[in-house]
Amino acid sequence: MYEKFAHKIKTREELAALLGPRPRKRTAIMCHGTFDIVHPGHLRHLMYAKEKADVLIASVTADAHITKGAYRPYVPQELRAANLAALEFVDYVVIDPNETPIESIGIVQPDFFAKGFEYQTSPLPPKTQEEVGALEAYGGEMVFTPGDVVYSSSTIITQHEPRLTVDKLITLLQSEGVSFDQLRATLHDLGRVRAHVVGDTIVDRYSYCSLLGQSAKSPSFSLRFEHADTFVGGAAVVAKHVRSVGAQVSFTTILGDDELRAFVVDDLAATGVATRALVDASRPTTLKERFIADHHRMLQVDRVDNRIVSDRLRREIVDAIQGDPADVVIFSDFRHGIFHRSTIEQYAAAVRPGVLRAADSQVSNRWGNILDFQGFDLVTPNEREARFGLGDQDSGVRPMAQTLFQRAGCRYLILKLGERGILTYRSPGRMPREFFVVDSFVGNLVDPIGAGDALLAMATLALAQSGSIVIASILGSLAAAVACERPGNVPVVIAEVEDKLDALKRAAAGA
Repeated sequence: MYEKFAHKIKTREELAALLGPRPRKRTAIMCHGTFDIVHPGHLRHLMYAKEKADVLIASVTADAHITKGAYRPYVPQELRAANLAALEFVDYVVIDPNETPIESIGIVQPDFFAKGFEYQTSPLPPKTQEEVGALEAYGGEMVFTPGDVVYSSSTIITQHEPRLTVDKLITLLQSEGVSFDQLRATLHDLGRVRAHVVGDTIVDRYSYCSLLGQSAKSPSFSLRFEHADTFVGGAAVVAKHVRSVGAQVSFTTILGDDELRAFVVDDLAATGVATRALVDASRPTTLKERFIADHHRMLQVDRVDNRIVSDRLRREIVDAIQGDPADVVIFSDFRHGIFHRSTIEQYAAAVRPGVLRAADSQVSNRWGNILDFQGFDLVTPNEREARFGLGDQDSGVRPMAQTLFQRAGCRYLILKLGERGILTYRSPGRMPREFFVVDSFVGNLVDPIGAGDALLAMATLALAQSGSIVIASILGSLAAAVACERPGNVPVVIAEVEDKLDALKRAAAGA
């Protein structure tokens, strides 16, 4: 869609050259707005404006300046521009890189500038008065369009949120010059990457029970144990994800001197993960046991020691990082001893120059901060972890992500937004925005646990292989979707991601 109407989407400078200097034989009128969801009110506004001049220009506010609502804009700027360009009576569309249209008015110098009737008050609103001043500076004129009903994009999105996952993906791919073939090629080339994962191992045990009812002697539930499933999790499952998609991986972790150590080492060896298991006899291997009855989690019991590792173990971890020939190093932080504000800087400094550094800090209910990982190539917190790190519960997601991106000093930030997908931040390039959104690709949600691990592993490998954060974000989101659609934290394989990619390509072809 974006490519089909791209000839109508211009920069402000291109528009000024096309229209020529005033006075003109063909008059021009400009309308400016967000146009997140193009509704009947927008259409009437634009059609009335078209009646007043020969050329109609629709000016769209760039994503970076839309702060109304926590997750706005809902539709990215390229797709909003294409939606307007698809209207036959709209001659040109421009994405305004500024917060207000004042500078654009001065550059394009439209003969008329159209505003909705609700802005025609006495006195005029301050921003409208500023626009009038910009027009009068060269002889332009303000026009107010009539209207009977004022529609709200926010209300429409809140009450009837449209499903635009495929449309947004198509627009992102086209605007960034990325193809489905490139996504597939990157997926199949992940085996060329060598990765080193460092982090806390967690053993996850799911104990399934029958609910017998309330205990007769105390206000508690009585359960009958049926069976248990035990999985290797935490940073270990990140290493397993890396290996399951074909990359070579080594894993450095700390385990207790107990029966679970053998379980972890054997499990990782069976999947081809080369494990450096440093033993700390003073702490147990971390175990998190969930008791489940009738599909409800009744209780979780953790066997854990969150003390900082000893100086001896810290030195061994540093030596392991320095001696590993990996292309990427992934720090998977669950705050169970390995990572601490005092140790992270030492680990990061031990990474060889030129090696891609990625970090995820799943702090849950423990003390930890994603901002401890400074200057990394990629960090992948969720919204809660990001807000915790910044001490910010009030800002909208987009400005909050921008602040985190700047304070972390990272190359790329992938902010996980649960069912809303991800928001990726990067330094500004050729596009007039620093970020983009990839909607969730989850079809049938079964178990979201482990989605972040899958995303971290896949996105890091894809970034190392392709050098593209767009490709990394999309493939990471696809891996997370696969993880969400089955129970347990089970490593994702290439074929599963490829199936989802093929389904998206078919949907895009029919869109």
